[in-house]
Amino acid sequence: MTYHTTYSILLALLFAVAAGLVGSFAFMKRMVLAGDVISHVALPGLGLAFLFHFNPLLGGGATLLLGTILIWQLQKRTGFSTDAMIGVVFAGSVAIGAAVTPQEDLVEALFGKFEPLSGTAFAIGMATVSAIVLFIYRFRNELTLVLFSPELASATGVDLDRINLYFLLAFSLTVLVGLRFLGGLLAGSLIIIPAATGRRLAGNISGFLVASCAASLAAVSMGFVLNAYVFRASTLGPTVVLTSAVIFGFSLLKRTA
Repeated sequence: MTYHTTYSILLALLFAVAAGLVGSFAFMKRMVLAGDVISHVALPGLGLAFLFHFNPLLGGGATLLLGTILIWQLQKRTGFSTDAMIGVVFAGSVAIGAAVTPQEDLVEALFGKFEPLSGTAFAIGMATVSAIVLFIYRFRNELTLVLFSPELASATGVDLDRINLYFLLAFSLTVLVGLRFLGGLLAGSLIIIPAATGRRLAGNISGFLVASCAASLAAVSMGFVLNAYVFRASTLGPTVVLTSAVIFGFSLLKRTA
């Protein structure tokens, strides 16, 4: 195993931690399905990158950033929920992405491709994941307060618009890191499924965060093993998501009070 492959595996595992944390708060905000939808906002950028032969993550990141800001602005102007505005942007993004992506690159755009990382790419990915984790740690109290009592949060000086924007950006950055391994179709799945698993297994917020991260890490780790020895014809993305779904299935065995 080369250093570059090790970089890719390590970044994928760190992404799993970030996805577990972001997914937990997305679950509590009732916007977990947005993880699946917002990943599709990257499709136009991915398609243009494949069409004009530049780094797909640059293209996907650009349209994710533009889409996130557009969603935030639409939410502010209309007063509608975040997931409603994500749905509006989602429809146009999928249509544009399908129209501009070359057919031979469509599978990679949708399902991702595991490749070794250069030292520079690994450093950028590490910085991105670290920023996401630090954001959740730094603003965890504000995020929780906004979830359960927006009026109280506002009264105590929390800027609701700013916190919503920051969370949307962290959400989109998490999806962006996942694009490399899971593609535009599945990048949001590792935000959705481990969060649902964590909620089944934990009864408080701290336990919820830990359980979600553990479920996400387990899915990625087992996905690597299964992809290497069992599902060799598949890309990593479907294997990881399938593993995550199986873990959620086992969580259903837990009895609830």
